[in-house]
Amino acid sequence: MKEKLSNGYKRIKGMWLGLSKKKRGWIIFLSAAAVCLIILMTTLSSIKHFTPLYSHLSASEAGQIKETLDKKNIVYKLSDDGSTISVPKAQVDQLKVELAAEGVPKSGQIDYSFFGENASFGMTDKEFAVLERAAMQTELSNLVTQIKGVRSAKVMLNLPERSVWVSDDSKQNDASASVVLELEPGYQLNNAQVQGLYHLISKSVPNLPEDNIVIMDQYFNYYDKKSSSNDSALSVYEQQKGIKQDIEKDLQRKVQQMLGMMMGQEKVMVNVTTDIDFTKEKSKEDLVKPVDKETMEGLQVSAEHITETYSGRGPGGKVGTGNTDIPEYPSTDNNDGSYKHIEDRINNEFNRIHKDIVNSPYDIKDLGIQVMVEPPNPNKRASLSPQRISDIKQILNTIIRTTLSDNGGKQLSSNEIDQKAIVTVEKFNGKPKAITTSKKTSRLWLYIGGGLILLIIIVLVMLLLRRRKAANEDLLSEITYHQSAQRVTDLEDEMENKSPEVQKYKQLEKLAKQKPDKFVKLLRSWLSED
Repeated sequence: MKEKLSNGYKRIKGMWLGLSKKKRGWIIFLSAAAVCLIILMTTLSSIKHFTPLYSHLSASEAGQIKETLDKKNIVYKLSDDGSTISVPKAQVDQLKVELAAEGVPKSGQIDYSFFGENASFGMTDKEFAVLERAAMQTELSNLVTQIKGVRSAKVMLNLPERSVWVSDDSKQNDASASVVLELEPGYQLNNAQVQGLYHLISKSVPNLPEDNIVIMDQYFNYYDKKSSSNDSALSVYEQQKGIKQDIEKDLQRKVQQMLGMMMGQEKVMVNVTTDIDFTKEKSKEDLVKPVDKETMEGLQVSAEHITETYSGRGPGGKVGTGNTDIPEYPSTDNNDGSYKHIEDRINNEFNRIHKDIVNSPYDIKDLGIQVMVEPPNPNKRASLSPQRISDIKQILNTIIRTTLSDNGGKQLSSNEIDQKAIVTVEKFNGKPKAITTSKKTSRLWLYIGGGLILLIIIVLVMLLLRRRKAANEDLLSEITYHQSAQRVTDLEDEMENKSPEVQKYKQLEKLAKQKPDKFVKLLRSWLSED
């Protein structure tokens, strides 16, 4: 056995010494990589991923859950000052169901289910009133917690005693409420949510007007129901600001895209500024216009022609000229007379136009475009030709002219438009660096694991080839050994007929090879005899 081990060691040592330094380095590197991969995989497989089981717990609730998990011998972690308990991810769903079946955690709050579980005839009116108020506070807290952004809520109700006497002061029977909200970090209630809270609390408690409700958060910020005007003004400002930014970004993107195709995206920087009027106007016009604008006449709807004629003898003389005549009445003298009257009555209809005009919610009053261009050779400003600068200026003027085409009915002159576009040719000294997106950790680990597995496969293939080569070498050495043994046997057979000294020497040599311990004992006995 020892000979086999020593022969194997010598053979391996010979093979190792027979390799070049490069192959030795690769074998050492691959072996170390395989060991590191095995250690890494073992470490990752042994890591337990914890997921929160319950969050925002009180001290008593956390203690109940901790005691239950200790009894079940389940590993857990406490965080957030003991308000969050995390367990292994694979056990979260099962633990939630088991703890719910056991009634854990018990918050100690009284809700409406308390009356069904503990109904008895020995409860006094005072006890019932206390329990009723506690149940209302608990249910109202749970109701407010359902609102987005509210982590938890504490509600304190003041319910006055109901009087059997009729009183003129109705406010004595009004309830009041104080609410403290714990909001999510960075969250702020908007006006609609505040109005909804006031309405919800007022309708949940009898005789509770909205004026008797006080709401504040954990940072002592009060939420007043009457502060809606400020929010509406702020929302209008945000809306107008968003419209202005959208218009400027849209124009900037178009100009940047157009000039970027001409000069290169990294050679152009565009800035757009606008002056927008958000005044809303509504007007009404009632216009009357003729049908025929040349003659200024309308359309005849109806026409009437009247002609009156008279001839004959009638009173004559001058009116009221005699001494005995009556004023304003002709004298009695008879003369011949005639009478004629002609009248035309025409009804014309004109165009009647009614217009209700509502102007757009915003109007671009002024526009300015500033463009910075880097020349092809940044160190030589003259490398950008004046013709190219003129082309850029013409493009900007066209955009400004079309955008401000209806500027209060006033057409802008070429000089005015030219002043609204600025083109600067300079070298860019502070170009923004491209932001490289980092790869995901999971994908990186996947690539590392795949590479290590590939290395392991290569090492295994190399070891298999080495083993086959070593097996072939062992087979050759065994054949050589059998051949040499056969030769020794033949030589021994040849020397059997020689002298006894030679035979004795051969026997000792054979004994030393096959049984060295007995050979040593034999030598010691001979030495002791001498």
